[in-house]
Amino acid sequence: MCGFVGIINKDGLDAERSILTKMATTIHHRGPDEEGVLLEGPIGFFHKRLSIIDLSTGQQPMTFLNYTIVFNGEIYNYVELRNQLISKGHKFITTSDTEVILHLYHEYGEGFVNELNGMFAFIIYDRRNNCLFIARDHFGIKPLYWYQDERKILFGSEIKTLLVHPEVKSAYDVENLYEYLTFQFVMGKGTMFSGINKVNPGHHLTIDLISWDIREKKYWEPDFKLDRFHTLEYFIYELQKILDETISQQLRSDVPIGTYLSGGLDSSLVTMLASKFLDTPIKSFSGGFKEGPEFNELEYARIAAKAANAELYEIFPTEQEFIDLLPTLIYHLDEPVAGPGLFPQYIVSKFASQHVKVILGGQGGDEIFGGYARYLVAYLEQAIKGAMFESNEEGEHIVSLKSILPNLPSLRQYIPMMKSFWNDGAFEPMDRRYYNLINRMGSTAGYFHQDFINQRNDESIFNKFSGYFNHSDTSSYFNKMTHFDMFGSLPGLLQVEDRVSMAVSIESRVPLLDRRIVDLISHMPAGMKFKGGEMKYLLKRSIKDFMPEPIMNRKDKMGFPVPLHIWSKNKAKDFILDTLLSQKAKERNIVNTKYIEKLISSEQPFGRGLWGILSLELWFNQFIDK
Repeated sequence: MCGFVGIINKDGLDAERSILTKMATTIHHRGPDEEGVLLEGPIGFFHKRLSIIDLSTGQQPMTFLNYTIVFNGEIYNYVELRNQLISKGHKFITTSDTEVILHLYHEYGEGFVNELNGMFAFIIYDRRNNCLFIARDHFGIKPLYWYQDERKILFGSEIKTLLVHPEVKSAYDVENLYEYLTFQFVMGKGTMFSGINKVNPGHHLTIDLISWDIREKKYWEPDFKLDRFHTLEYFIYELQKILDETISQQLRSDVPIGTYLSGGLDSSLVTMLASKFLDTPIKSFSGGFKEGPEFNELEYARIAAKAANAELYEIFPTEQEFIDLLPTLIYHLDEPVAGPGLFPQYIVSKFASQHVKVILGGQGGDEIFGGYARYLVAYLEQAIKGAMFESNEEGEHIVSLKSILPNLPSLRQYIPMMKSFWNDGAFEPMDRRYYNLINRMGSTAGYFHQDFINQRNDESIFNKFSGYFNHSDTSSYFNKMTHFDMFGSLPGLLQVEDRVSMAVSIESRVPLLDRRIVDLISHMPAGMKFKGGEMKYLLKRSIKDFMPEPIMNRKDKMGFPVPLHIWSKNKAKDFILDTLLSQKAKERNIVNTKYIEKLISSEQPFGRGLWGILSLELWFNQFIDK
C-alpha cells in the first residue's frame, strides 16, 4: 500500500525533481517507510512506500527489462500468478506482487489486467512501445487522479499532489458541485476540481508518448446474462467457496493484521471468516458514542467478537475530537464526502494503527448483496404499481405485495425518506423513481442561496444519471439499482475507506469486493437475490450456520451514526457557526447564511443536511480559498 506521483512533460523538458518531490511530500502519510524516484528526461515518478509484502526487496519505482512501474495496492493472487509465470520460464529477483505485475505485462500485454485479483492503481512506463499503461482496479478501491494540458500530464494518488504543481490552478467545477449536492458524489471520471479527473474503476489508459493519443478501455464490468440452470443451493455453495478463498488470500501479510468490527453483518462475516484461518485471536476494532444507545452498536460487535474468538478493542470518539479534527479530515479526503461517518471511522483507524498495519473491513456488502433500505422502498412501490396496473416492467415476477410484507418492519427508521419519496414521482419509469430516491436536493434545498439553486439544471443531472442507470444490460430494477450504486456511490465510500486508513498509515482491505463474487451474483435471477424483498437474502443464506442470530436478524443497522444534531446545539455550535458564517462563506453566495442558526436548531437525528454544508464549506476553506 503506497502512493505515487508522476510528471510527463509533453514539451520535452526534463521533469523537475524539486516539483516531483513537493508533490510527493503531500502524501508522505501514504508511504512513510521508503521512497524512490525515477527521472528519465521528460518523465518523472516518485513513489512513497508503506511496506506490507516483501519488506526488504519490494522498493519502487521497480524496473524489469524495458518496463518501470509505480504501483499502489495489493494483488492478492500474486503467489498463484507468480507460480504460473515461473512455469513459463520467468525468473524473479523479489517476492513482491509489484514484480509479478511487470512480468505479467511482459508476458501478456495489457490483457493481463483481467488476471489480477486485488486493489490497485499503477503506471507502467513501457520503453519498448514508447507508451504509458495506466490501470485502476475493478471497483476503484485504490485512487488515481490525473491532469493534462498542452504541456504536461500529471498523475497522483491523491488530488492534493496535483494541486501543488505551480501550473495547476485550484478551482471548483460548478457542474460537478451541483452533482455532488444532488447525490453527495460525482458520477464517472469527474471530480470537484476543474480539469482534474479520476481514472475510472475497471478501466485502463494507454498514452502514446509520440502522438500523445490517449486510448481508454473498460476491461471489466458485471455481466447480467442470467444463469437459470443452477439452483439457489449452487449459488450458496459457490459464494461460500469464494468467501473462504478471498479471506484466506487477503490475510497474506508480512506485518500484523486485524479487522474492523461494527457489529453489522458484513464486518462480522469478515471477522469470523478471518479468525477461521488464524491460529491466534484476531484483533478487531470498533467504536461507539456515549450520547445514547442509538449511537452505539458495540453490543453487536461484542457478540460477533465472542463468536469469532476475536480480541475486541473499543474506542469512543468525542465532540471535542470532532471539532479539532474535522478540518484536517476534509484535507485528507480531497473532496467533501457523503456522511459524517468518516469521523468515527478515522478515530477507529487511528486507534487500530497502534496495534496493526493491515485491517480488513466489510465495505461493499450493501451494494453487492442488496443491503440498502432504499431497495426495499423501491420494491414496495414496484409491487403496488404492478398490482394496481396489472403490469410487470421487469419481465419476471420478483416481489409481490404478499411476499414483501414480512420484510417491511425493516423500514420503520426510514419513514422520513419514505415520506419524501412518496410525495413526488411515484409510479414513474424506473430511472426517474430511483433518481427521486437518491436525490438529496429536495430535502436540503433550503440550506442554499436561491440564486445558486436557480442555476442548477436538474434535467441535465437526471439525463447523466439515467445514462449510467440504464447502461447495464438488464431489465431488472434490482440489478439496475445495485449496479448504479456499485459504480456511483460506492467509489465515494471507498474514497473514505482509503483516506482515513492512509491518513494514519495503515492498509485497509475490503474482501467482499472480489470480482469473482460480483461475477457470480450478477448471473443470478433477481428474484433469487432479493426474494420477497429481503435484503442480503443470498448472503444470509450462505452464512446462517455460523452467524450469531442477533446479528443475522437485526433490523436496526445504523452505519455508524454521529450525534451531530446534539453536538450542534452544544460546544460544536460555535465551530459550526464560525465556519458557515465566515466572510468567505457569505461571499460565495452558495449557502443560505441567513438561516444557518434556524437550520442548526431544526437538524434531525441522522440527518445529513447540516453535515453536507459544513463539509462543503470546510472543503472550500482547505482547497479553494488557499
